[in-house]
Amino acid sequence: MGHRFDPVILREYDIRGTVGSTLFEDDAYAVGRAFGSVVAESAGKTICVGLDGRTTSSGLEARLTQGLTECGLDVLRVGLGPTPLLYFSVHHLGADAGVMVTGSHNPKEHNGFKLMLG
Repeated sequence: MGHRFDPVILREYDIRGTVGSTLFEDDAYAVGRAFGSVVAESAGKTICVGLDGRTTSSGLEARLTQGLTECGLDVLRVGLGPTPLLYFSVHHLGADAGVMVTGSHNPKEHNGFKLMLG
């Protein structure tokens, strides 16, 4: 059986939840596999990944990157920064897509993913 997300984390514009309650590192891996498959199936080869400064972001980013890599994508890790840095990186580096690990303006126990196609 496939991965099951807590439905409250799947939103119209992003994926966001409370780490350890509704969002887990296995979810990050599943996002990487799912989004990586979409990018690869549309002939994409590279994807940028960035993260914010939340203490949970590095673990989520590592599992996300694992899932993306397993889809055959070259992952360009742009590191710690704000979401606009990811957008710039995708365009400047000519990547096919990007994912930002960020809780945005939400409380520190929240985190999630913003996905973009290049």
